[in-house]
Amino acid sequence: MSTIDLAIIGGTGVYALGELADVETRQPDTSYGAPSGPIRVGTLEGKRVAFLARHGEGHALPPHKINYRANLAALKALGASRVLALNTVGGISERFGPRVLACPDQLIDYTWGRISTLCEEPGSDVLHVDFGDPYTPSLRARVIAAAAQGGVALVEGGCYGATQGPRLETKAEIARMRRDGCDLVGMTGMPEAGLARELRLDYACLAIVANWAAGAGPNVDEVITLQDVLDNVRAAMDGVPRLLRSLLAG
Repeated sequence: MSTIDLAIIGGTGVYALGELADVETRQPDTSYGAPSGPIRVGTLEGKRVAFLARHGEGHALPPHKINYRANLAALKALGASRVLALNTVGGISERFGPRVLACPDQLIDYTWGRISTLCEEPGSDVLHVDFGDPYTPSLRARVIAAAAQGGVALVEGGCYGATQGPRLETKAEIARMRRDGCDLVGMTGMPEAGLARELRLDYACLAIVANWAAGAGPNVDEVITLQDVLDNVRAAMDGVPRLLRSLLAG
């Protein structure tokens, strides 16, 4: 099994990593089924990088239908030991406006009905993993340092609230999340982070703020459109290649 220096999972609006060279396509099956789509493996800064589009390359999978276990197990089977998750999110608190990149350090799980553990099948080992720090501190530190070295603006810290989707949240739901301490809202942060911990993968989140969440921001009645989301994701992604190069060079 060859080594993958970094695995990247792309979220809404991030369906490919154009910076990869010498790309090969892998489609591993796992004991949990097939991942969301093909895994593209190539080189960046002389390092081997794997990329997987979480929703599929055509965005065919809603958040609650993603096979998170298969995605992570497939990346691990290819030799990955650390995963950088790109998550398209809404901003709740004032530091996290549209087009901001953030590296959260905490999360709250509001999802339901998703297979959220490797312990699902009869006879599986029962895993009580420590999840007090849901993102691997050492990988988070490297991401933050890479942003600084690459001259990429990045907000450090914050709490990601994972909701069920695929609909966006009501203003009352966002108000509750704000009271709970959430700074960001997305639909795919869990069970992905918890499964990564069970699989002993280093895991960090690079959150791409696409819009203000409902009732947040300067215009509390703003209507969120898909075009605005995609435009903001593209703008926020502008510095990500520099961040990745610094991360891989470090």
